[in-house]
Amino acid sequence: TTFWRYCRSVRRSYPFYFFFSVNCEVQPVKLTLFVYMLRYSLVLPMKQRPGLQALASDHGRCLGHDSAWFITRRRYSRSKRLVVAAAYGAEGGARRRVYRQSQAKQPLSSAPVKQIATFVAPAGVFIAATFGMDFRFSSSLVDVLWKLVEKLLMPKPSRSSSVENKSPSQGVKWSFAPGTNLLSGVTAKIDRQSKLTLNEFAKELRAFSSVDMSGRNFGDEGLFFLAESLGYNQIVEEVSFAANGITARGMEAFDGVLEANMVLKTLDLSGNPIGDEGIKCLCDILVNNTGIQKLQLNSVDLGDEGAKAIAELLKKNSTLRALELNNNMIDYSGFTSLAGALLENKTIRNFHLNGNYGGALGANALAKGLEGNKSLRELHLHGNSIGDEGIRSLISSLSSHKAVHLTNMFFLGKITLLDFGNNSITAKGAFHVAEYIKRSKNLLWVNLYMNDIGDEGAEKIADALKENQTVTTIDLGGNNIRGKGVGAIAEALKDNTVITNLELGYNPIGADGAKALSEVLKFHGNVKTLKLGWCQIGPKGAEFVADMLRYNNTISILDLRANGLRDEGAACLARSLKVVNETLTSLDLGFNEIRDDGAFAIAQALKANEDVTVTSLNLASNFLTKFGQSALTDARDHVYEMSEREVNIFF
Repeated sequence: TTFWRYCRSVRRSYPFYFFFSVNCEVQPVKLTLFVYMLRYSLVLPMKQRPGLQALASDHGRCLGHDSAWFITRRRYSRSKRLVVAAAYGAEGGARRRVYRQSQAKQPLSSAPVKQIATFVAPAGVFIAATFGMDFRFSSSLVDVLWKLVEKLLMPKPSRSSSVENKSPSQGVKWSFAPGTNLLSGVTAKIDRQSKLTLNEFAKELRAFSSVDMSGRNFGDEGLFFLAESLGYNQIVEEVSFAANGITARGMEAFDGVLEANMVLKTLDLSGNPIGDEGIKCLCDILVNNTGIQKLQLNSVDLGDEGAKAIAELLKKNSTLRALELNNNMIDYSGFTSLAGALLENKTIRNFHLNGNYGGALGANALAKGLEGNKSLRELHLHGNSIGDEGIRSLISSLSSHKAVHLTNMFFLGKITLLDFGNNSITAKGAFHVAEYIKRSKNLLWVNLYMNDIGDEGAEKIADALKENQTVTTIDLGGNNIRGKGVGAIAEALKDNTVITNLELGYNPIGADGAKALSEVLKFHGNVKTLKLGWCQIGPKGAEFVADMLRYNNTISILDLRANGLRDEGAACLARSLKVVNETLTSLDLGFNEIRDDGAFAIAQALKANEDVTVTSLNLASNFLTKFGQSALTDARDHVYEMSEREVNIFF
């Protein structure tokens, strides 16, 4: 009786559950006492158990029946019996004691049975399962078993009429994930919270001209809810639904909405598993749209069938200016369909097909479409394995364009951006690109990143840059260019004052290449961004670059990552930072094996130059200790105190 009351005082509703969840391993004496107490409480009439009467009355259990009690389920017939067994002993070697008593006299009402079952049935199940089988249950598993026993064996206690009238489907939703065993009321609360969140999203769509809702995972249902806010919306011009788990079904949400919206200019659906079927549905809707000018469908599981649907859209839609289909699964067949659309479309300006599977055949097919298209300005074909033959076909088609002189002095059909990065282009392909650079009067940006043009290809590009006076950005990173090729590019910069961004990273130019480039950039060129990361220039190359910084007055961003500069190279650059340089604002020295001595030198240079213009200094992934970091922090604070300029230093 004392033990029973103790359990009740700690956990009123589930005394036996508390006992087993806290004491999973019970000594034989405790087990015997517990089984004896169980027997005492079951077999003896209430009149012979005065110690339990108060306990039963507290719970509203009126166990006043004079006959002996036993355990039964409410739907069992009178001849059914339930066995309560308990195994005892350290190893469970002793035989189970079985207490049985048949229903002999009068049938019992269901109310007392419910009351006793609330206490005894779970106890009997736990005794048999826990001690008879000698399992060690974790508290979480015991919790689940207890609730399962309670749900199966015991009807819910009557609390109020409203509870009794609930349907059997209501109640606990079972799951073994933490925090998911939620009652229906809690689920309703979560649903309300989701609606409130979606309402906030809808308010954004109605309040701002540019809204980014990427990565919020509202799925198809959320899109159906939010799409209503786009219909006849006169405010939002750009919206991103990227990475929200939207599928093909979600595209139906735009039906009747995009046709009515004439203000929305940019729609981003990238990163959603829309697939070809969803793209077909979207294209059918956009045929009648006259507002959207930029459509982003990157990484949407788009294949050749989807590309065909987009091609049909381009033939009919005259408002799209930019179309992004990057990182999909478009093959030769899809490229052919898109090429046919380019022949008929007269308005598309920017065409992105990066990261697909066009290959040389796809490039040849696309070239046929480019011959008849006079509106295209930007062509992005990065990562399509085009090769030299594909480049030859594309350049040949682009070279066939002739400028059309209109009354407003506007030239159509002239490419301003070419992205041929990562396409297995060699020096042979670089020759075709160089020929186009020579003749172009509109080209501004050329990307040949991560090909293999080598020194020979670099020399051909350099010769073209001597004649071209329009290209401002040239990316030749990762092309196996060495000192000889960089020297040719440096010579081209003497006569070219147009190039402002030069990317030469990931080329083994060495110290000799750094010297050739630095000698020219001292007094020539107009380069503002110079990237020489992973170029193996070493401390000797850093010395040439540092000497160039003393005289150069154009470079504002300098990238020297992963060049093995060490403390010697850092010290050389520090000496240049002491000299007044009114243009350098960002210096990246990450991954250079710089230690505390190099950090000390840079810190002293920052303190010595009160007019330093550097606002960003990256020293991440070096070998600095807390002493070097502290010195740099002090230098940063000193600069701020003296000139009120903030220097962002990254360790």
